[in-house]
Amino acid sequence: MSSDTSDLPDEVAEKVKSVRVEDEMEQSYIDYAMSVIAGRALPDVRDGLKPVHKRILYAMHRSGVTSNASHRKSSNIVGDTMGDFHPHGDQSIYDALARMAQTFSMRYPLIDGQGNFGSVDGDPPAAMRYTEARMDSLSEEMLADIEMDTVDFKPNYDGRLEEPEVLPSAVPNLLINGSSGIAVGMSTNIPPHNLGEVIDATVELIDNPDATVEDLMEHVKGPDFPTGANIVGRNAIHQAYKTGRGRLRVRAEYEVQDDRIVITELPFQTNKARLIQRIADHVNDGTIEGIRDLRDESDRDGIRVVVELKQNAIPEVVENQLLNHRLERTFSIISLALVDGQPKVLTLKELLQHYLDHRRDVVRRRSEFELDEAEERAHILEGRLRALDNIDDVVELIRNADDRDGARSGLQGTFDFSEKQAEHIVRMQLGSLTSLESEEIEAEYEDVTARIERLETILGDESELLGVIKEELLEMKEKYADERRTKIVEDTSEVTREDLIAEEDVFVVVTEQDYVKRMPIEQFDAQGRGGKGIIGADVKEDDTVSKVFRANTHDYLLCFTNHGQVYRLKTYEIPEMSRTARGKSAVNILDLDKGEDITAVITTDEFEEDESLSMVTQQGYVKRTAAKEFENILSTGIIAARLEDGDKLVDVKVTDGTKDLLVSTKNGMTIRFDETEAREMGRSARGVHGIRLDDDDEVVGMVAANGDVDDLLTVTRRGYGKRTKLTEYRSQSRNGKGLIDIKTGDRNGHVTEIKTVIEDDHLVLMSERGQIMRIRAEDISEVGRNTMGVTVMDVDEDDRVASVDVIPAEAAEAVPDDAETAEESEPVADE
Repeated sequence: MSSDTSDLPDEVAEKVKSVRVEDEMEQSYIDYAMSVIAGRALPDVRDGLKPVHKRILYAMHRSGVTSNASHRKSSNIVGDTMGDFHPHGDQSIYDALARMAQTFSMRYPLIDGQGNFGSVDGDPPAAMRYTEARMDSLSEEMLADIEMDTVDFKPNYDGRLEEPEVLPSAVPNLLINGSSGIAVGMSTNIPPHNLGEVIDATVELIDNPDATVEDLMEHVKGPDFPTGANIVGRNAIHQAYKTGRGRLRVRAEYEVQDDRIVITELPFQTNKARLIQRIADHVNDGTIEGIRDLRDESDRDGIRVVVELKQNAIPEVVENQLLNHRLERTFSIISLALVDGQPKVLTLKELLQHYLDHRRDVVRRRSEFELDEAEERAHILEGRLRALDNIDDVVELIRNADDRDGARSGLQGTFDFSEKQAEHIVRMQLGSLTSLESEEIEAEYEDVTARIERLETILGDESELLGVIKEELLEMKEKYADERRTKIVEDTSEVTREDLIAEEDVFVVVTEQDYVKRMPIEQFDAQGRGGKGIIGADVKEDDTVSKVFRANTHDYLLCFTNHGQVYRLKTYEIPEMSRTARGKSAVNILDLDKGEDITAVITTDEFEEDESLSMVTQQGYVKRTAAKEFENILSTGIIAARLEDGDKLVDVKVTDGTKDLLVSTKNGMTIRFDETEAREMGRSARGVHGIRLDDDDEVVGMVAANGDVDDLLTVTRRGYGKRTKLTEYRSQSRNGKGLIDIKTGDRNGHVTEIKTVIEDDHLVLMSERGQIMRIRAEDISEVGRNTMGVTVMDVDEDDRVASVDVIPAEAAEAVPDDAETAEESEPVADE
């Protein structure tokens, strides 16, 4: 686009730019939109406040209008805020101030108002010249420590003053008070929550950074509205917390009596007067039938709306009509907040994590500020103590000095005092030279040095810093927490937590130190044998993986331990984590004793009548116990088998009286016998001898074979493996030495596990250091007994195969022949 500037002076013409009008309009609209988004309509994720609320509270803080001060005219507060920080009109500021004082709008009001600040009937607040306000004690916690360089400041609109970019916020205000606002092209609607529940969830996140939304929902049950009422169902709550968006059904609290329905609590943000008028309109137009009279008996103590029924009315019918038309409303959750100045929809965990990160920064900066002050005070006290030790010489030097400057210079030169110490000593009064004063200085110096040591510990140790945050949060809970007001009620379409968990196959990983986690099976594609696999767990340096197995998220897991105990839990109760996560300590899920480790796991929904659990111990004892004896397992576990000293339970299989048991040892011996040779016995029995072991040998695993249709897979600790037809293992009596299954030695290592497989099965191998690999069973050569096998997994020199599990053919996903996985290495040639 061209423009004619020939008629303009040169200095003006130089400033004229030629732009397309649509480009200018687009950029101007974007600038306007971002100004509204960041500067007006959306809250900051850290303190949960929009700029106007932040500026009102800071203006009151500067003016000393605290919870202990007398109330001040609202017009005065509005004037201070508008003149110093928020030049956007007095009415918008007053509206924001009034809302912070409304007990029906704020779950935890930040302003203590005096006068008419509006009502649940939609009445507006009185004019600001008639009302008075001061900070509530909770808002003081929002500003606590702001003078300690805990947050960044920026110039106000005219550069005269500075205002905080964010408040320190000792409480997670965004969640406990919620926020709503309409920006350009987006809106936010975050409901209020119970302070105690939110703090408990934040503490859970401190203690367990890998906590899931489901874990946090054990603490945060759902929104907690200031007006009470009921949330119908948990599904929408879970959806909102997991995605940042959801639609809640909020129902009034009421009581159906013989001839009336009494409403005592209304859904959040419901205008009571308008609700009553609309019910009356529905009665007049015949939409709702059976109502004789409608009265508002509400007072300062609470809501009471009485619906009088006609003599022949059926209360349940009227109740349903009211629910369908007026007593239920939808609350749409959009958890949109500013993160680093950018709008973002956040999950429950993200909301808590951003607040926690903010508090971590606040406490760190506060500790640095306090440390500087403490070190400066310690420096002065050191000078005073040294001066007291040389008091006669110090007094004489000062007395003989010409002036203060001379005394300061003399002290610095003679006693090596710093400038600050010398200045302080020159200004000391004679009364401070008493012995009592000296003792007080020494006591203060000890306190200050202890404080310095504590602050350095906090700044040098992340766990100590988090401990301070946790302690302060629990103090806030003790001081301000109250009971829930909003109840969560079931409905006919209600779902349980189990229904919210997708039914899918997962891998469960257990380490020697009993860290557990689950991972979706889809994360692991099949690859060729001989590869290294990919990272499946980030184990600690002194820990190793002990077991990996496949399960469905809705399966029950029977977890057998080396102590002969058995525990039960649902797979979904094990936290889902990424491949690189370490897992969660099993003691947080199961009531394990010290030194008790999980050694075998059975996945099941329920047992058949004729099924048994066949068990084998490290020393070769075998026993069978009826499965029905494991149907009622206490949370503290029950005895599965009595063990000899030094023995431990190694493996457990579900059998039905028709199976052959194959027991394998680490030195490569395997015995096969009919399971009925080990008669059924009680849970507390030891069992009978299954295999006779050499002195240096021990049992590593057992399989239950159904005839000879399967192959026996044997995998060694150094990553070798083979498949052998079951026909090569003749059946014999128990307590024999068995047959040689695989040659073991330095090259391939001891046997780690045996499994029964068919060619179409997939295998999952995991090493002690956390490498995991999924391969096809058909890729492992089928050979005879008494061979060494081929390389299945390439383990590092300091690593070993820890566990093997089978994905049955019907459950294995179809994987292209050329499928490769990240971090996969080239196959190792067979030796």
